[in-house]
Amino acid sequence: MKRLLSLSSGFLLSLPLWSATPVQAAVTQAAAPATSALESREIRAQLSPRRYTTLAAEIGAKINRLPLAEGASFRQGQLLVQFDCALQQAQLAKADAALMAADANWKGNQKLAQLNSVGQVELDVSKAEAQKAQAEVAANRTLLGKCQVTAPFSGRIAEQKAREQQYVQPGQALMEILDDSTLELEFIVPSRWLSWVRAGSAFQVSIDETGKTYPAKVQRIGARVDPVSQSVKLTAVIDGRFGELIAGMSGKVLMAPPKQ
Repeated sequence: MKRLLSLSSGFLLSLPLWSATPVQAAVTQAAAPATSALESREIRAQLSPRRYTTLAAEIGAKINRLPLAEGASFRQGQLLVQFDCALQQAQLAKADAALMAADANWKGNQKLAQLNSVGQVELDVSKAEAQKAQAEVAANRTLLGKCQVTAPFSGRIAEQKAREQQYVQPGQALMEILDDSTLELEFIVPSRWLSWVRAGSAFQVSIDETGKTYPAKVQRIGARVDPVSQSVKLTAVIDGRFGELIAGMSGKVLMAPPKQ
């Protein structure tokens, strides 16, 4: 009997003082404050130019000159591509000559009409021929204007896709250009941050390529919240001009909710 009591006491002492059941564990886990996976993850962003585009040829011609090298800066309206347009110039000269002949014929018919020496139909036809010649001159002048490609905005040449003395077709890409006067950042944050993030909110961004931290500020807030991830897109700009920063660099956004 004493031996049985001893075994029972040892068994009771070996039991843990408290053991949570699966139901109790689930309740405890649910009671813990939920943290968004996005909030616990590092927020990354990439520098992008404010404006960028691909310039393409509007005529079929040979490239005569590319005055700027890849990576060079340019001003708005500066020449970027010059085509060899000897043929277009000859066509314009031909159209000018045809206009002179048509205009002289119409003016002669006008004088004859005053003397009743020409019919109304012939007078109208000569007028139409003069107008047609004017349209031909205008069309050739417009075509000749396509022989130069100028910069639509100030910026830099990101990539040249054609070379001098190369013949290009209409619509063929010539170069990619970008406006790096203002560098933007796009990144995703939890939608609950909308309670304190505003346009103009200041923060810091650490750029990997330079190893430095730069000031930035929120410029725009996305128009909608993603219902699945409960996140929203923010667009920000680097607050200042830093020569070492170029488009394509990336880094970590140093932004956190204010302490309660």
